[in-house]
Amino acid sequence: MSLYTVQKLLYQLNRDAGVRKRFDADRAALLDEYDLSGEERAAIEGGDVGLLYVMGVNGQILMHYAALLGQPWDVYINAMREGVRKHGPVRAGLYSMLKDRHPPSGTSKGRR
Repeated sequence: MSLYTVQKLLYQLNRDAGVRKRFDADRAALLDEYDLSGEERAAIEGGDVGLLYVMGVNGQILMHYAALLGQPWDVYINAMREGVRKHGPVRAGLYSMLKDRHPPSGTSKGRR
């Protein structure tokens, strides 16, 4: 039940052909080996890239998972946007910091 566990699983799916075979052959058995919340498990089982993004999954890992699912680039990008619209802002990880950033005093937004 952690972002680390979700990302570890997705990383292994992206890098290990044996894990991918197990994911295709018996997804439930593979996912049983990971300590996932119901929401995390459902997002992975359903290929919900938008929800995984909102959970805070790293974009590099998520991009490869989307490709593994057969999602073209534009579908992947739209899934992340739809995830934020449907589930709210990114909850954890690197991308969660972006919503709270403010430019340094005396600079315009987006410029330093």
